[in-house]
Amino acid sequence: MNTVSLDLEHAHQPGTTVMGIDEAGRGPLAGPVFAAAVSVPLEAADALLAGPWAAINDSKKLSEKKRDALAQIIKSTPLCTWAVASASALEIDQLNILRATHLAMRRAALALAEKISSDPPHSFAILVDGLAVPTLPFPSQNVVKGDAKSLFIAAASILAKTSRDAYCVEMEAKYPGYGFAVHKGYPTAAHFEALNRLGPCPEHRQSFGPVAEAIFFRGGR
Repeated sequence: MNTVSLDLEHAHQPGTTVMGIDEAGRGPLAGPVFAAAVSVPLEAADALLAGPWAAINDSKKLSEKKRDALAQIIKSTPLCTWAVASASALEIDQLNILRATHLAMRRAALALAEKISSDPPHSFAILVDGLAVPTLPFPSQNVVKGDAKSLFIAAASILAKTSRDAYCVEMEAKYPGYGFAVHKGYPTAAHFEALNRLGPCPEHRQSFGPVAEAIFFRGGR
């Protein structure tokens, strides 16, 4: 059953530009972590939820085919403003995965805000999935399991996931043999086998234990 609603969005003051933010890719051993931000004028959001956005839900509850179709619907909705950002594997190694995730979220929020006219000035508010993110550029409310509650967060979860999956297909073309297009960088048996056979590629997160072990056993290469 779809439990996504606009209750959290409508709790904000009239005139506030509310954006939902979610991430994808904290757990994989390779590739960036992605974040997406989505906003729709609140006066138009109810019609979307009752119509073309009715099937939007937590991306983890959707098939890949359904996610891809909904991502195109979200991106092509005339009143929807959206942005996708990421933090690279190198940034993850330098900052740690939590801080890199927060960086990607901040980048997505700022990118969305830049797309919205500042004349007249806008008052922004953020609904973010999961725990609090102290580095966001605007007032924010964290919502545990928000991708199953908030329409804007759920839409962001779909854009973050599909954007990262598309990047993994590009990684497979650039670094064949690892199976990135299939496992999307997650620690599967096939990924471990490829990592042990081929060693890490430049997209692997060297600060993650299995990758660090593969580097060690291959003599630091």
